[in-house]
Amino acid sequence: MTRKRLRELGITIGDLPTGPHNAITDVPGVRVGHTTLHYDEPRVARTGVTVIVPREMRDGREIYQDQAFAGYYSFNGNGEMTGLLWLEESGCLGSPIAITNTHQVGVVRDALVEYEISRHPESTWLLPVVAETYDGWLNDINGFHVTKEHVFAALAAAKNGPVAEGNVGGGTGMICHGFKGGIGTASRLAESTGGQYIVGALVQANYGRRHHLRVDGVPVGRAIPSEMVPTPWDKPPSDGSIIVVVATNAPLLPFQCKRLAQRATIGLARVGGIGHNSSGDIFLAFTNANHVPLDRNEPLDVQMVPNDQMNSLFEATAEAVEEAILNALCAAETTTGQQGRVAYALPLDKLQKIMNCK
Repeated sequence: MTRKRLRELGITIGDLPTGPHNAITDVPGVRVGHTTLHYDEPRVARTGVTVIVPREMRDGREIYQDQAFAGYYSFNGNGEMTGLLWLEESGCLGSPIAITNTHQVGVVRDALVEYEISRHPESTWLLPVVAETYDGWLNDINGFHVTKEHVFAALAAAKNGPVAEGNVGGGTGMICHGFKGGIGTASRLAESTGGQYIVGALVQANYGRRHHLRVDGVPVGRAIPSEMVPTPWDKPPSDGSIIVVVATNAPLLPFQCKRLAQRATIGLARVGGIGHNSSGDIFLAFTNANHVPLDRNEPLDVQMVPNDQMNSLFEATAEAVEEAILNALCAAETTTGQQGRVAYALPLDKLQKIMNCK
């Protein structure tokens, strides 16, 4: 069966409406790009890099010079996301966000620095945000396949509109709930004091056990046991990880962005994420509504949604994260990796039958 997104299967998650593309790029100014590496020689590569550009250029300034308020939350910290100490201290995001595999965080981080220096040689101090999940079961992770040129290519490919999902970019070699996983995205519209805002989520899903998988509350993982569709392993390994990036155009302050990042946990839990000891579950939320230019010395005029008006944004975050994970599972294709290892895709016909959509 041709791979489809969740809603194309007749399965609707949550109550809030989606944005036009049901993607993080529905947030105005947000762009996503991938570089996907899939080859067998000289060493097996099932990996890549995904980048999220938080805002469009304004008055000649990009995200490095025109920073965005942001916050993060670590549900379980067996993973890496660089730049978080200063993000926590300053409340600002000052770079594109990149996601790759565990052993290539350094080269991707350095590439983001070089990218900025090449465009703005006057820049002298950068702490980019780069996150990871482990793809070493399918990918020969010690082959160090991702280069700075791959990061530059992902940045050059970054665009708004529909986002490629599944076996792409940083998600190429990832596994989720015992099925092939990877990149997924979704969005929601939320009503608040200032009107209607958009909340979008992008995930790199590489976590979870088969029997925990739920779709709209239905225990789908139990209904598709390993006897029906083999799990990738003879015995359960240590749990992997999930990176979640939440974007919005709602005017929030940094502490409110952190509150939004915390609600990603709800979406993860609905699908079946537990936050096991060896899982790196790290979530970042940013708003591109407020602007923090680096070369201004006078006080800034910023806005915020009142805290008691954030419930719809919390709901939108939970729903978008939940559907983004499921979109990753629905889009991902069966993949054979190193040593002939196979990660099987979630069978969409069986999913529809379980959900009574056929």
